[in-house]
Amino acid sequence: MSDFNYKSRVADAILRKKLRSAGAVLIEGPKWCGKTTTSEQQAKSVSYISDPVNLNRNMILAEMDINALLEGEKPQLLDEWQVIPQLWDAVRFAVDHSRGIGQFILTGSAVPLTQDQQKKIHHTGTGRITKLRMRPMSLWESGESNGEVSLQNLFDNPGISIYSEDKHKLEDIAFLICRGGWPIATTLEKEDALETAFSYYQAVTEGDISRVDGINRSPARAKRLMRSLARHQGTQVPIAGIKADMAANDTSSLDVDTVSSYIDVLKKIFVIEDMEAWNPNLRSKAAIRCSDTRYFADPSIAVAALGASPDNLLKDLNTMGLLFETMAVRDLRTYADALSGSVSHYRDSNGLECDAIIHLRNGQYGLIEIKLGGENLIDEGAKTLNKLAAMLDTDIMKTPSFKIILTAVGNLAYKRDDGIYVVPIGCLKP
Repeated sequence: MSDFNYKSRVADAILRKKLRSAGAVLIEGPKWCGKTTTSEQQAKSVSYISDPVNLNRNMILAEMDINALLEGEKPQLLDEWQVIPQLWDAVRFAVDHSRGIGQFILTGSAVPLTQDQQKKIHHTGTGRITKLRMRPMSLWESGESNGEVSLQNLFDNPGISIYSEDKHKLEDIAFLICRGGWPIATTLEKEDALETAFSYYQAVTEGDISRVDGINRSPARAKRLMRSLARHQGTQVPIAGIKADMAANDTSSLDVDTVSSYIDVLKKIFVIEDMEAWNPNLRSKAAIRCSDTRYFADPSIAVAALGASPDNLLKDLNTMGLLFETMAVRDLRTYADALSGSVSHYRDSNGLECDAIIHLRNGQYGLIEIKLGGENLIDEGAKTLNKLAAMLDTDIMKTPSFKIILTAVGNLAYKRDDGIYVVPIGCLKP
């Protein structure tokens, strides 16, 4: 299947690779991020499980002859499979007994949560079904990064010189933060594009947070939670701190367990994607802090939760810096996926922090500080990177392949005299 207006995604190549090595691929991620459209490009048949026209028929077939739902040319897309959780075992069984690869693509914007749903899944799918995480579009995917600085190239050729020009101004970055990477938003006029994130936020707080597992949750409480998370993007704020934020305007009893349950649901519908801590070998005796860093899947979710606009961000650069970090992390995660890598953060007992570390399967890694821009902030980022690099025990682990200060603006991508790269986000690609 094909779509002539389709914008290529990093997930395209990952999906092709996974279909060559596994019987089925599960694509997960927030709704509206493009899972179905991306899957349709490689599927040869499609079953839209939650299609209202056929939903009743599909539910009946699931009870009478579930294999009828698997009839179609392969690879077959089973869109929103979690509506009929027993499809998981049916796919696993079909893959197991045909011994074929690249047979099914499953997409879902939620993990099956109810006890009834979970009871209908009896096997993990290990060895038959592999996973792929999608997120809203990175700037390279949406065409707003020129892609002249490649992370793969920096890994392959440590110390190379780079040069690129980025034309984004601060007001452009503020707009991109607020618009987010929602595929539909990238096709709309600016004023209309800003509405997509608010619609998403409304759908999550007023419907999805309760509908996903059938437990009635307060939309007002969900909004307070998301507003608190928006204020703490890029931090390791504990749940007790979030509870304190929410309690100020919560007239009923509110405990840590309740806050945790709301957060867990937001994670299971892929609204939240916290970042794990990096645990390197150090020459020093600094204790590494292991708390996760709080992030939404897209910066526009935080903007919507705060009721903000591009003008608001330009008047509050501290908040803009936090939300730019969320956008940068979204892009870095997508680019790391393309390299079969992952992203984590570093923080120790001495207060030293590094915003992002990309590490690959072969042990290579790169250190990244995220800054809005400006000479003072760049110098500050350079000090952090050099200090962390000096602490690493390179007798046990590799030296960093690169050190990058990733900026919102700055016009030029270049290598400093100390070897640190300064790269505007509008120049970066996998």
